[in-house]
Amino acid sequence: MKKMGRGKLEIKKIENKTNRQVTFSKRRNGIMKKAQELTVLCDAKVSLLMISSTHKLYHFLSPGVSLKKMYDEYQKIKGVDLWLKHWEEMQEEQRRMVELNNMLRTEISRRLGGDLEGLTLAELRGLQQEMDEAITEIRNRKYNVIKNQTGTTRKKVKNLEERHGDLLMDLEAKFGGAQFGTGDGEQGNYDSASMYGNEGAAANLFALSLHPY
Repeated sequence: MKKMGRGKLEIKKIENKTNRQVTFSKRRNGIMKKAQELTVLCDAKVSLLMISSTHKLYHFLSPGVSLKKMYDEYQKIKGVDLWLKHWEEMQEEQRRMVELNNMLRTEISRRLGGDLEGLTLAELRGLQQEMDEAITEIRNRKYNVIKNQTGTTRKKVKNLEERHGDLLMDLEAKFGGAQFGTGDGEQGNYDSASMYGNEGAAANLFALSLHPY
């Protein structure tokens, strides 16, 4: 328990979100003020960082002091290296990435027929099997593409045939279902078709299409 003025306040998390935000704001301002007073009154180097429960950052640095300088001085006084572990982790990550990159380059080269000298018979067989499976996949994909394209072409042809049939039916209805011919024995029918020349070339085409074979 800690005394605060005349009453007693139990130090624990404030459950009410609004009250917690108000308390943080008030005490944050108080800490900032104390840090500034220490800097002025005691010629102290002060670095203060605060992160609220809403993930907002607040900080105070003494005039003329950077955060890096504070870290460097801290490391010097404590005799520790805060960056060494991080640097080592970065170096290890770089080593792994370089190794992975080299491995991928080798795999690509082998699939193009290079870098095969150091492979054993079993490894060569495995590589050949992978290549055969890849070729099968490519062929299947090519077959599907051709099949889809052929289906589209057939659909277009079918649509054209349907349109042609509709046109013939329209012309037949227009000319009363007359049968016209172009042969020598049916000159009269052909002459009859010629009577409709004022209807345009479509009528003549219709007459020819109705000629019995």
